[in-house]
Amino acid sequence: MAITDAGAARGGAWPAAGPGLRLGAAPQAGFVGAAALALVLALRAPTGLAVLGLAAFGLLHNVLELRYVAGRFAVVLAGPLLRLLLVLVTGIVVCRLLPPSAYAQSAEILLAYGLLVAASWYGLRSRPPLLAGAVAVLAVAAAGSLSFPAYHFVVLAHLHNVVPLLFLWEWSRRLARGRAAFLALQFTWVLLVPALLLSGLLDGLLAGATGTAGGWTARLESSYTPPAWLASHVGLRFLAVFAFLQTMHYVVWVWFLPRYAPEAAEGFEARVPALRGARAWALGAAAGGVLAVLFAADYAQGRALYAAVASYHAYLEFPVLLMLVLGAAHRGAPVRIEEKT
Repeated sequence: MAITDAGAARGGAWPAAGPGLRLGAAPQAGFVGAAALALVLALRAPTGLAVLGLAAFGLLHNVLELRYVAGRFAVVLAGPLLRLLLVLVTGIVVCRLLPPSAYAQSAEILLAYGLLVAASWYGLRSRPPLLAGAVAVLAVAAAGSLSFPAYHFVVLAHLHNVVPLLFLWEWSRRLARGRAAFLALQFTWVLLVPALLLSGLLDGLLAGATGTAGGWTARLESSYTPPAWLASHVGLRFLAVFAFLQTMHYVVWVWFLPRYAPEAAEGFEARVPALRGARAWALGAAAGGVLAVLFAADYAQGRALYAAVASYHAYLEFPVLLMLVLGAAHRGAPVRIEEKT
């Protein structure tokens, strides 16, 4: 596998930007409407939105996100790198299936950073000084994560919901016009709305929960709030942020990208013919139905199983995005990865 300059061959874009597109008002309005509804639900029923949203769209969006990433970034997810990433993520799945322990958490953290080291190696091995710098930064970050694992997993949960912004940024390169307005809208819901929630300005509209729902709220707050702030009202704000971003995360993967980036699905179907057409949707819907039954029977066990299965989509996106950044930064020109036989 080698990394070569591809700016001239690929028209200065890595991966290729795709067909030029003029985006009408409908998708912009769709994002605005979805964000408004998600914000109202996140304020009034954050626990229900987080739990029911996961049950309804969790596995479906897993399938559709993997389809998009594998189709759009086939140039990255191929050959030895793909095999290495799959081995590392499978190790993370095993860690999540084991009984919870400090050892399992530490192993997952090390495997997660191993994914980023692998991506850095493939992206920077022709430039040893930059590779050494990237590995040093990752080593420092890994040491911090191992020292404060609770913070690591809280950050990871929220970071996963922010990642669609980077995919939308990359997708927007195909827009013939209106890119600035499109990106401004995405930055608004990804960054400004969560900042508004965390500021406390909307606390008067933020509803807590009582009784059984209150117990679930406390559990979710502990998963999505930095430990230092758990004893305060801030926990409910972080839960509202998570519920809002998770919902918008589903909007991106279940509605927007399947509709406005069909070439990614076509690229995936060329690699995996068994999931052509509606079959991927059927697989996601069927798996989601099974998950919903598990949630109804035992939410804790269903959530643990989902967390393990979801590792493939949640962790593969990080090395892909890192490779994308490394490619875009390669001496001001893009790069591509290709097999050498």
